[in-house]
Amino acid sequence: MASAAETIAQAGTALGISRLGATPLATLPREAFLGAWLEDGRAGEMDYLHERTGTRIDPRAEFTWARSIVVAALAHPPPPPPDPAWRERLTGRIAAYALGVDYHLRLTALLDALAARLRDEFPGARFLSYVDTGPLLEREWAMRAGLGWIGKHTLALDRSAGSYFLLGELLTDVEIEAPPVPADHCGTCIRCAVACPTEALDGRYVMEPRRCISYLTIELRGAIPPALRTAMGNWIFGCDLCQQACPWNGAADSEWAHELTPSLTNLMTMDEAAFRARYRHTVVRRARREGLLRNAAIALGNSGNPAAVPALAGALASDPSALVRAHAAWALGRIGGRPARHALEAGRRDPEATVLAEVDAALGRS
Repeated sequence: MASAAETIAQAGTALGISRLGATPLATLPREAFLGAWLEDGRAGEMDYLHERTGTRIDPRAEFTWARSIVVAALAHPPPPPPDPAWRERLTGRIAAYALGVDYHLRLTALLDALAARLRDEFPGARFLSYVDTGPLLEREWAMRAGLGWIGKHTLALDRSAGSYFLLGELLTDVEIEAPPVPADHCGTCIRCAVACPTEALDGRYVMEPRRCISYLTIELRGAIPPALRTAMGNWIFGCDLCQQACPWNGAADSEWAHELTPSLTNLMTMDEAAFRARYRHTVVRRARREGLLRNAAIALGNSGNPAAVPALAGALASDPSALVRAHAAWALGRIGGRPARHALEAGRRDPEATVLAEVDAALGRS
């Protein structure tokens, strides 16, 4: 007779879930680390991480009925190689996991289908799914479920699957035996840390999220710290650099380059309706229009290309968001030249102090 874990794995395979693991719930030995991490302010603007911390350490604190956790991994294509001509083309860069329909929707649908199958296999059993929305330390549970170790880039990592996958979980009251915990195969390698342009990784399995490009382009709602802007290059949603540097990951796939490298000047002209029409079914919507255009303005400034000036000047003159106008001013100062300076001089009429401060600083550079 198949064990509970084997039955779950077979149900996952039947649904096309190629990587699935399960493990008993227990108190994770991460309470001191999590407390110090939060006390240090590393959650940044992610205030939700300060909530339900007891449940993050042991889900049974809140879900008293749960006995085990099932972890599913949804693979995504490797990111395309960087475009060496992005400054001339004025294209941005989006992380590979954002391709296609929002993975929250895809993974939730798979987990719900899996739960339906498992209810037939385990009559009366309970299941509750989460995809990024619950108080679960996903990577910790993925490791304990046998899906990989936590690499120095702080992501779940497997020797055959690399780290190009997303995680979703099912809490259940089905009793499951613990599988072996995968061994760590990072060794002395620190390629991920070396590849990070903002120095968010220290090569010791710890990240400073407030310096991470993914955090800056998605989670941060306000102004990007000026000291980090130039290091962002043309990333406008997420970042793949630490994963691309990892020797356990596969080669880049150029087939997806077009969708992941949108025109920056086109983005700068999007109003709210155009943003929703283009991104409402994708994970990019998490950045919101204001955040995405803020990021696009920084990328245009980093291009150093005078061809970006008209789009930036238009944003500084008339974008409804002061955040976008402020970053457009920074970008114009970064590019410099007479047309950029003319646009900045006109920007001195802006009613917002934050914009005026960026205009004044940019005029000092241009």
